[in-house]
Amino acid sequence: MPPSPKSARRWYISGRVQGVGYRYFAEHAAEALNLTGYAQNLADGRVEIYAVGTAAALDEFAGQLRQGPRFSEVRHVEEEQADVRNHGFFDVR
Repeated sequence: MPPSPKSARRWYISGRVQGVGYRYFAEHAAEALNLTGYAQNLADGRVEIYAVGTAAALDEFAGQLRQGPRFSEVRHVEEEQADVRNHGFFDVR
């Protein structure tokens, strides 16, 4: 059976998402789902997440991003399709 094709998505997470371990939460969730990409804080207080993987893994990841870690408060999630770029791993920037 051929491997599932890879796709990519980008999320912009708003709310109390900086200073609460959100990027590291995303990193652990991504690694558990074999996703690659990155998480970074933005100057406007949002967190940007970019991930590459199977559609099923990205769907699962999106659900986890909407929950966030214990001390976060996710108020808005903007999701968009993105171009697939080759990242060897998931990193926190």
